Amino acid sequence: MNTPISDTFGQQLHDMRRELLAQVRAQRGGNLGRAEAAAEAREQQSDDWAQADAARDLSVALEEREAAELVAIDEALKRVADGSFGLCIDCGVSIPTARLHANPTSLRCVACQEKAEQAEGMGKPATL
Repeated sequence: MNTPISDTFGQQLHDMRRELLAQVRAQRGGNLGRAEAAAEAREQQSDDWAQADAARDLSVALEEREAAELVAIDEALKRVADGSFGLCIDCGVSIPTARLHANPTSLRCVACQEKAEQAEGMGKPATL
């Protein structure tokens, strides 16, 4: 991918990263650490343990999703830096720009992504 386009996607990825980190900070109540946020949430919880457990499960799921998203963004930024951004990791063809605009962390072209999803559906592990 040429440099001006990579720079554009690099900026988009940096913006996504900054927004995601701001969202995580806001969910935790500002710049609170994970332990402080958990203690604060526990203080605010009612006596309904089932509701508290459900809220904690949701919080853990969100944190896992956000962590995975941060990893995907960081990996895409590495690909921008090393010049491999926008190339399918399976077949090496250029990923269409429209696909990258929709999901700049895409690793595969549409055809290879479909194959990976089919393999995953058949119980074979596949990466994004």
